Amino acid sequence: MTKQKVAVKLSLDDGKKRTKALKTAVNINGVISVALDGDKLTVVGDGTDVINLTTQLRKKLGYADLISVSSGDDKKEEKKENKAQGETKNVQPLVYPYQYSYQYPFVYHEGAFDHYSIF
Repeated sequence: MTKQKVAVKLSLDDGKKRTKALKTAVNINGVISVALDGDKLTVVGDGTDVINLTTQLRKKLGYADLISVSSGDDKKEEKKENKAQGETKNVQPLVYPYQYSYQYPFVYHEGAFDHYSIF
């Protein structure tokens, strides 16, 4: 079986609900680790039944919303992406110099072509 990483959003108001959520998640078959971050419960397991997990959490706590299910190898890919993003942050942005626009001179010759003038 493959590792799965499951994120479940819970409504945790007090410490009793937190401990009840952790105990419920640990009792599911195939669970390797459980982490609780705020109202988000992250379960890593090998062949864990996601439907059974959310059903048991709903029975015990009343509210459980499944956020995501992904493979357990996401951390390795994220680290590679973070390294690539970190390298691009050190590159200085390209700055184009300001281009000045000059107004062309307007030359008006009044009398140069005046044929009706008398000297």
